[in-house]
Amino acid sequence: MNKSSEKYREIVIDKSCEESDDSPNRETPENLKGMNNSKTIHPPIENHFLLPPQVGEKPSSSMASTGLKSMLLYPLKVRDSLKRLGKSKTMEVILEGTHDPKDEQIVQSFRELLFLEGQLPAKHNDYHTLLRFLRMRDFDLLKAKEMFLNYLQWRKDYGVDTIHKEFKYIEFPEVKKCYPHGFHGVDRNGRPVYIERVGMVDLNALLQVTTIDRFVKYHVSEQEKTLNLRFPACSIAAKRHIASSTSILDVKGVGMSNFSKPARYLFMEIQKIDSCYYPETLNRLFIINAGSGFRMLWKVIRAFLDARTLAKIHVLGYNYYSNLIEVIDPSNLPAFLGGNCTCADYGGCLLSDKGPWNNPEITEMLQAVSATEETNNEGNGNLASIDSSLPEEENGENKEELGNGEEVMNDKFAPDKIMALEIALSDTNKKIDALEVALEDTKIVLKALAQHIKDLRV
Repeated sequence: MNKSSEKYREIVIDKSCEESDDSPNRETPENLKGMNNSKTIHPPIENHFLLPPQVGEKPSSSMASTGLKSMLLYPLKVRDSLKRLGKSKTMEVILEGTHDPKDEQIVQSFRELLFLEGQLPAKHNDYHTLLRFLRMRDFDLLKAKEMFLNYLQWRKDYGVDTIHKEFKYIEFPEVKKCYPHGFHGVDRNGRPVYIERVGMVDLNALLQVTTIDRFVKYHVSEQEKTLNLRFPACSIAAKRHIASSTSILDVKGVGMSNFSKPARYLFMEIQKIDSCYYPETLNRLFIINAGSGFRMLWKVIRAFLDARTLAKIHVLGYNYYSNLIEVIDPSNLPAFLGGNCTCADYGGCLLSDKGPWNNPEITEMLQAVSATEETNNEGNGNLASIDSSLPEEENGENKEELGNGEEVMNDKFAPDKIMALEIALSDTNKKIDALEVALEDTKIVLKALAQHIKDLRV
């Protein structure tokens, strides 16, 4: 078990989205060398987002370049949305983030692979989404592609894009009573904090007011809200890109008796959704008030978790407070966890949904960005067709406004199409060459066969 002072541990378990094959690792941490590990535990995903260039510093070649690389690395939907809203470059950097040059190339390759196969929807072509799937598969392009395509198919089958409009969780107030949980503030780095009081969950009462299927759909809707609202709002508030959350599970009184068949099913469904379809969105998880009963249960639960998730989990006993305040200011910590907040006006901290995502100025800004992106993406199934929704005026005088080495062509995705055609033409030429060689070989065989027949006649 983890001790209270224990930091991130590297744990080897290969169970994630039914994948069993070992993935090639780009890099192995020093403390994993010599171990028979099948997974690399990467640092928090925000480590991949760099600060913007300082005044006077030349932009990187990747940011200044045009053509396929520029268009694919920095999706137009974010840049154009912010430009139309008159947002500054600083805001663009906060929401979109600048990227680690070591990862830009492989993300670009991943985009090209999906794009050339017609598998890159405009809504999901952003750098951060693709990077999450690449990281989850140790930057193995083929395995990341399989996982990403499964994700797209699941979204279509499950109707994820319509949940926020069509799904009404009317039993939400009653669910909160028998399953205390919710977001509450941010940690010291600006990440949203999520809290569950698992020891107070009344599963029988929960199943009286809702069903497992509806609760899972509610969970998906909350994941979507976190990706589309909470993370961007926290990014604006923190003035840095936020892409993961800090979670706290209070397991006081939890033991093997709590892990009933319905509980196991609910746990496994949510764990599968989070691992397969929302990978790399957890920064750190504190499990607190872990008594002897839970520690026995933990031996069972950990078998269902992938190595990266396990490496982010700190199992703590009853003296957890010092660990929590290292990463969460007491003002953002509920009183029942030793903090200073009670959210008295909302009836309790887990009912308040306290956070930057409820700041009217921030939400208004994000709604405007979202509305512009939806206009851009409407009716477009892939990256190649997104240019039809871009404003015509940018083909003219507005080209000069972009500057910084960014040229806007009449067809904004002409470089993409040209490069795709060039690659396709190159592949076709190779196939033609191979066919010509095969044809020559066939001619030689036929000539030899004809000579053999002639010899037999003689």
